[in-house]
Amino acid sequence: MKLKKRISMLLAMTLFTSILAACSSGTDKGGSAALPPQEPGQYGDTGGLTLPLVDEPTTITYMLPSNAKDLGPSKLVVQELEKRTGIKVNFQTYSPQTYQDKLKVIVASGKLPDIFTGLKPAELKKIGKQNGVAAINEYADQLPNFKKLYMEENDWVIKSFGDEAGNVYTWPIYNLNRKVNHGFMYRKDIFDELGIKEWTNTNEFYEALKKVKEAYPDSYPYASKSLANIFRDWAFGWGLGNTDQYPAYYDEKDGTWKYAATQQEHRDMLDFMKKLYNEKLLDPEFLTDTQDSWTTKMTTDKSFVTFDWIGRLDLFYNQIKGQNPDYDLRYANPVGPTGNVRTLPEVSDFSVAVAKNKNTETSLKLLDYLTSPSGSELMTIGVEGVNFEWGEDGYPVYPELKELPLVDITVLEDRYAMWLEGAYLRPDHRSIYYRFSEKEQEAQDKIVNEDRFEPLDPILNFTDEETSKIAELQTSLQKSAEEFNAKYILDASYGDAEWENFKGQISKGGVEELMTIYNEAQKRYDESK
Repeated sequence: MKLKKRISMLLAMTLFTSILAACSSGTDKGGSAALPPQEPGQYGDTGGLTLPLVDEPTTITYMLPSNAKDLGPSKLVVQELEKRTGIKVNFQTYSPQTYQDKLKVIVASGKLPDIFTGLKPAELKKIGKQNGVAAINEYADQLPNFKKLYMEENDWVIKSFGDEAGNVYTWPIYNLNRKVNHGFMYRKDIFDELGIKEWTNTNEFYEALKKVKEAYPDSYPYASKSLANIFRDWAFGWGLGNTDQYPAYYDEKDGTWKYAATQQEHRDMLDFMKKLYNEKLLDPEFLTDTQDSWTTKMTTDKSFVTFDWIGRLDLFYNQIKGQNPDYDLRYANPVGPTGNVRTLPEVSDFSVAVAKNKNTETSLKLLDYLTSPSGSELMTIGVEGVNFEWGEDGYPVYPELKELPLVDITVLEDRYAMWLEGAYLRPDHRSIYYRFSEKEQEAQDKIVNEDRFEPLDPILNFTDEETSKIAELQTSLQKSAEEFNAKYILDASYGDAEWENFKGQISKGGVEELMTIYNEAQKRYDESK
């Protein structure tokens, strides 16, 4: 065991040494001709940056996942970035399916690209402490957009995403999320046919499923493809939800972190699921179903209620309208005592990092430009008069793409190098991504107008030691919880005794130690305010 540990330490030291050696080499300038200054405002609001960003042409490498076939110099975004900033961006892309494997090989080689995405925050902190990637906050005076968004308007970002010394090595993404992106859905055409009103609380949800079952006795009214994630998805309605850390969640009532799977509210949720299962209102395959099987059930009158992404509202209709033009899947009210859904964060961490080399400042300035309103419009809408015009509804229209049945962000990525994951850092909400269909807009209005959101939990910053301990405890605890959840619902004999026994076992398994780590991190978070 000791020998293995020594070998691991030697490999880690070798990795960081190779990174430092490679990062010092940098990349070459693209030429020596001086770049003329541009007219202020020529390309819109740069947030205080002066274009071009460099004095002479410069080439940088930018590694990210993409299925686009070609992101070379013929693409609009590549051309515009070079014209506006003086920087020729060489996008190094790999398919999302193979990206992580490629990234591991490249990191191990020590030859980091100038900009890249995909490493876990803990890994970036380790490399940052070895001076392999840039501590972005140290360059803040050159980065007006970063400074404004993440050091002034959202000053929690540094303490949540940074290390113990207050250094942050990852460039966040601002305002990506739609307000409402997931939730319960129901077949409104079937409910209308049966004279069933949409539920407004958990009991009405139960009664609605019973009435559907009576009319369609061979059906299982509620179906799921979320596997064990069904417990996370439903948890927000019981006040136990957390998008990233579940089953850990922050209890606003007493200001502490707790483990959802041991709370009475969680058992209440399991009891409700058990009731649905016993009365054949919940599909018995709810923990194992595949997407194809679930799709068949939801489009052939085998199931009528589910939980999913709002894009499904129109996707299912478009899939089935030839056989059933009356098919009408709609976004439904939440289920659970709180009557709320998850809150999606305004600032997200996608682990975009910059290598320490001769191009560090140039790379950071490029990211700052992409974070400006001007860069935001370029990366997520395009260039007005070149590839788009404004439509009457206030959203862009792409004349070159008018023959396509659907223009979505994957089409824009492939055609123009827009919407590249890891390169859109502040999506413009005038983009087509935020142009909701009638059904999607109904989902937004239903939740936003009544402010039916669970509070957003704090984003905690763990030390290296804490991160290691969390990784050690979390997997086994979550596995134990998911196994118990399944047995409790599926086994009719499970009740009080089994619940108490489970809580005792999981306590011995380290849940209290895990929550102590969270609450110590919360204490540091509160003290830093």
